[in-house]
Amino acid sequence: MSSEIRVVAVVQGKPGTANAIEQVLSRCVAPSRAEAGCLFYTPHRDLSGAERFVFFERWASRAALAEHERTEHFKELVRELTPLVARPLDVTILEALVDD
Repeated sequence: MSSEIRVVAVVQGKPGTANAIEQVLSRCVAPSRAEAGCLFYTPHRDLSGAERFVFFERWASRAALAEHERTEHFKELVRELTPLVARPLDVTILEALVDD
C-alpha cells in the first residue's frame, strides 16, 4: 500500500456567499496543484446546494498534505473563507483500499 492519501473537503457557505466562495477557491487551485506532493486538486460546486462546495484531492502522503496546510495560499484560503462559511470545513482524509 502506498502512502498516498485522498482528501474530501466540504465547504458550506452562508446563504448568498456562493460567488464569493467560488472566487476564493479558484485562487487556491493553481498554487496548490504546483506543490510537489499534490497529485489531484479540484473544487466542485454541489448542484443540489449553491453554497456547498466539495474538494477532491490526492496527495503523495500525509506529510505532503501537512506541507500544503503550511503554505501561504492555504492560509489565505482559510482566512478568506472564514467569514463566508456557515460552519468549519469538513475534512476527511482517506486511504484507498484498491488502486485506481
